[in-house]
Amino acid sequence: MSPFELLTPETVDEAIAELRSADDPRPAVLAGGTDLLLDIEDGRTAPARVVSLRRLPWRTLDWVGGALSVGSTLSLRSLEADPAVRERLPGLWEAIHAVGSVALRHRATLGGNLGRAAPASDLVPMLLALDAEVELVGPGGVRRTPVDAFVRASRRTALGPAELIRGIRIPEARPSAYRWQRVRPANDISQIAVAAAFSPSRRSWSVAVGGMPPRPILLPEVARDLGPGAPNEPARRSACARASREVAIAADQRASEEYRRRLIGTLLDRAIRAVTIAGEGRP
Repeated sequence: MSPFELLTPETVDEAIAELRSADDPRPAVLAGGTDLLLDIEDGRTAPARVVSLRRLPWRTLDWVGGALSVGSTLSLRSLEADPAVRERLPGLWEAIHAVGSVALRHRATLGGNLGRAAPASDLVPMLLALDAEVELVGPGGVRRTPVDAFVRASRRTALGPAELIRGIRIPEARPSAYRWQRVRPANDISQIAVAAAFSPSRRSWSVAVGGMPPRPILLPEVARDLGPGAPNEPARRSACARASREVAIAADQRASEEYRRRLIGTLLDRAIRAVTIAGEGRP
């Protein structure tokens, strides 16, 4: 492991100042560290400075009406253990539960997962389907951006110079579901994953797919096929067929294009059925 200087600012202003004062390329930012520390240990990255966020007051979880606001350094395990998350946002709970092991979820964070922007992230597809927003703080103050605009490509985000992820906001509780396929559930990352959610306020569906490069994506045309409520069988079949046929599916070392095309329709059908059941037949 290459040596680095570890900085532990006590305030948000101090953290931003550390990022602004760096002469070297942007310092690495440490939230949970479940990916970053492995990358440093294996030599995939060698930052001269690492800014830890562990002392900042961002380990928060707040419900305001049906909206959920999560501080960026709250552990995934804390989210997973919250009964309201499982009841009101079942798809988010399922996506969190799919991340690694319990030990890993005690360290990993929602903000860190978004900041890494991995193509096979279990959380980004579900956040897309839930219309989540990212709250950023930096030298210019606070700004908010949809997750769809924040995650640009593999390991690339819309973070500006000296900006940090302060939190994530989900606008409403929604019947939702997350379905994935991988070889070894606790050890591997998903070969393909599907997130589906129904917005009670807009009477509309959202569908997202992940698990492959370059990034998780929303499928608006597939969602429109499902209509304004619980879809009948022809509508469900049409949406699943469109997803299998029209999504730009890429192959990599984990799965072929043909395998992913066969799976996406099956996983989407399972997710739609789960959302419909969660909405008691009237999502």
